Amino acid sequence: MNIPFLVLAAWMMPAAWAAGDAEAGRAAFARCAGCHQVGPSARSVFGPQLNGIVGRCAGSDAGYKYSEAMRKSGIVWSDQTLAAFLRAPGDVVPGTRMRFWGIGDERQVADILAYLRTHR
Repeated sequence: MNIPFLVLAAWMMPAAWAAGDAEAGRAAFARCAGCHQVGPSARSVFGPQLNGIVGRCAGSDAGYKYSEAMRKSGIVWSDQTLAAFLRAPGDVVPGTRMRFWGIGDERQVADILAYLRTHR
């Protein structure tokens, strides 16, 4: 058994998870797709469309009527703020209208973020 290799593999695993798997994220996004759309024909309906979400100011998509809490949050969506929001939306933006309990699986969060990054 190659102990240094196992230590290195275990050390690198969280980094690989942090990068996420966009294809797995596509499947995980199915739980979001009831409210949110991505892709060339995406539009805001029940929730805002999420194309180009990374780097966008929260509450700024002109095609959606956001809660006052979201508009005034001052958040610029990054991997870190999106991950926190996916884990616990109401903790990140108290008063958000998003009715979602959150995702506790860190791998799924990373995968969804990888998938969202493919939709600029």
